[in-house]
Amino acid sequence: MELSSPLSIVKGLGPAREKVLNEQGLFTVSDILYYFPRRHLDRTVLTAIKKLEKGNIVNIIASVETYGERSIRRGKIFQVIVSDGTGLLTLSWFNGVRYIKNMIKKGQRLAIFGKVDWYKGFTITHPEFEILDDTDDVSILGGVIPIYPLTKEFHSVGLEQRRLRSIIKKVLESKLLIPEIFSQLALNKLNLIPLEKALNLIHFSENIGELDLAIRRLKFDEHFFLQLLVALKKNEIKSNGTKALSDIGPYFKKISKSLDFELTNAQKRVIQDIHKDLKFSRPMNRLIQGDVGCGKTVIAILIAALAIGNNVQVAVLVPTEILAVQHFLSFKSEFDKVNIACSLLVGKMKKIEREPILNGLKTGRVSAVIGTHALIQKDVNFKNLGLVIIDEQHRFGVNQRAQILKKGFNPHLMSMTATPIPRTLAITYHGDMDLSIIDELPSNRLPVKTKVVDPMRMKKVYDFIKDKISLGKQCIIVYPLVEESEKSDLAASVEAYEILSNSHFLNIHVGLLHGKMKTNEKENIIRQFKDNKIKILVSTTVVEVGLDIPNATIMLVEHAERFGLTQLHQLRGRVGRGSEKSYCILVKRNITDVSQTRLAIMEQTNDGFEIADADLQLRGPGEFFGLRQSGFVQYKIANLATDGEIIREARQFAFDLVKADPNLQSQSNKEIRKIFKNNYADQIKNLKLI
Repeated sequence: MELSSPLSIVKGLGPAREKVLNEQGLFTVSDILYYFPRRHLDRTVLTAIKKLEKGNIVNIIASVETYGERSIRRGKIFQVIVSDGTGLLTLSWFNGVRYIKNMIKKGQRLAIFGKVDWYKGFTITHPEFEILDDTDDVSILGGVIPIYPLTKEFHSVGLEQRRLRSIIKKVLESKLLIPEIFSQLALNKLNLIPLEKALNLIHFSENIGELDLAIRRLKFDEHFFLQLLVALKKNEIKSNGTKALSDIGPYFKKISKSLDFELTNAQKRVIQDIHKDLKFSRPMNRLIQGDVGCGKTVIAILIAALAIGNNVQVAVLVPTEILAVQHFLSFKSEFDKVNIACSLLVGKMKKIEREPILNGLKTGRVSAVIGTHALIQKDVNFKNLGLVIIDEQHRFGVNQRAQILKKGFNPHLMSMTATPIPRTLAITYHGDMDLSIIDELPSNRLPVKTKVVDPMRMKKVYDFIKDKISLGKQCIIVYPLVEESEKSDLAASVEAYEILSNSHFLNIHVGLLHGKMKTNEKENIIRQFKDNKIKILVSTTVVEVGLDIPNATIMLVEHAERFGLTQLHQLRGRVGRGSEKSYCILVKRNITDVSQTRLAIMEQTNDGFEIADADLQLRGPGEFFGLRQSGFVQYKIANLATDGEIIREARQFAFDLVKADPNLQSQSNKEIRKIFKNNYADQIKNLKLI
């Protein structure tokens, strides 16, 4: 039996069970071995019922005493009373009652996992549990019980926990060849156990120490292959040729001198980093990372001017039309000073508006274009695209970034993000880029004061806003939706605009901005707000990035509990961009423990990196700024939020390996190359080296 063997050769599986496993994406022996437990029950660390405390998360083994179903106002509840000889515990289910009821029998021994509560005695609601049998296989008699993720389809064909363990054990006890990908020297250096041992222990370990060794090895492998992809991509970029943009040029100098503010030392340092890259005839691939309000846009304008001074065109790709309009206005105001032709290209433009722009890009008459996904359409062609700037680059997938780069001959790439990225994420998802961090805000900036309020205080909030407006300041009010949804009671921006402009702010010019508006309408609203004609801007989250109005000093976020930490920080970053004291008011309505934690963090800190780390811990890497669209495979066991040390070791090992063997051609790397090509086929299809 080999790892690539089909599941059909596994004895005792049968066609019905094989079909269910296939539907879950499990086709080979390797797939079933890498179907890891979602958690492990440590039988050596059990809590007696008499020692339970409210709020604790515990492992318990107890026997079923009684059980029954009763009706409540919201439906039915199924309750099981268990005992371990030291006391009684009630297990309760409100959902899946019929399924649970069919499983439970009096006298059964259960392995129980869950959070303890108190209601007329100790209780656990919707616990995870495993039915134990003293006559079961040795996996049950061991110290650690693997608990696998099972669907109702698994249960329908008898693939319960014990049956799945039995199948996996048969596979491991067969004459299965599990090739080792690392040399013994490397295993010793990295303090890793062999792969064969790790795959045995992840499913069947006697104690947590053994399990930890298995987890470390399997996590390392996942991180290693992803870091290997990053290392190969970075190596290939360096091997490409392109036009060097070495001259500072007249446009850069003139715009620099015309600025009515002094660049920070951090901005100057980042510009030097970029210019140093551009001097080489290999394409730059640099990520500019900085907190909200640190001045990334002016860097983009200056670098674009430098590139145009070297006789190439510049494309600025942004994720939203609102941001495209805002950037276009900012770029154009500076480029007009030096007669650089700059255009805006977005999806909602009519053909009569698009044609002159497309022609200008093709002939070279238009030197710079700012646009949304419209820039990557097939009919967009450049005469000489030399620099691509991608703002909020995490909003774009790998393929979208590749499409814009194909419109030139290996153009230089400058990516920007105002979303602070925790280091483990940065070196994993952006490890092929060189990194510059703008770690300094303009000296005149004051921290934004953040306050969480409940709806009962809204009159005071509105009075506060009116007071600030009477002093000449402006306010942004953000709502989560564009229009009312049947499934949600969230206040909608359109309805709120009508209410606010006709009641609380009756004699104040209130404007409305949302994603469904036409391009020229959005541009008009932003101009009016910039010119202080609109005093209060009611908006959806389209203002999350890009809106730069120094006179706006109040941000009011409705239903703040519905936003993630990073998004709240981005919204807060729309104010405090001048020298005036600014305020962010977060209105909480339907609060939960998690959302309460998020809002408390917002009150405590303005540091984007602290907030990003907290957001990563709360939401996990899968949800952090939409990584699922990034083009990378998903981890089975590794965790970017907690594996910092392993990631650093895997990265160093991968980069050292590529440095020594850039094409993975040596005999010692044969197995690594084979697995890499099989598992990362989609990610390496554009790599010439593999």
